[in-house]
Amino acid sequence: MKNISPFLWFNDNAGEAADFYLSVFPHARKVSEVRSKGVGPWPVGKVATVTLELEGQDMIFLNGGPAQQLTPAFSFFVSCDSQQEIDTYWDKLMQGGKPMACGWLTDRFGLCWQIAPRNIGQLISHPKGMAAMMNMVKLDIATLEAAARED
Repeated sequence: MKNISPFLWFNDNAGEAADFYLSVFPHARKVSEVRSKGVGPWPVGKVATVTLELEGQDMIFLNGGPAQQLTPAFSFFVSCDSQQEIDTYWDKLMQGGKPMACGWLTDRFGLCWQIAPRNIGQLISHPKGMAAMMNMVKLDIATLEAAARED
């Protein structure tokens, strides 16, 4: 495990969320799962934590109960090399989720994602590229590139 990993608090569906993300990302694996033995707040056999590696990033999911909620103040940024890749991640993560703006979405578990081209910083450094992005929900690489080329 890396030295720093996101530790995400889910209400009661960390295992379901982990299985979903394992189905979304092609380079993903479950590292470990801790099930309760009757100690702590979980009933015997209930998933307490799940550790995943998604695209090389370790992360830990906790079934922490309703006291804390996921928020858009924290999101995962997915760098994509093609429109097809953007479309694939967007469509999968949107299953039961909600679109936001500028390439952001909230999935059905409440976790926020930014699905963007790898060169988004370069594209939006141009004022017309930034303006184009601000008018999008799901990002369109061709439109962003055309706007960034405008004089």
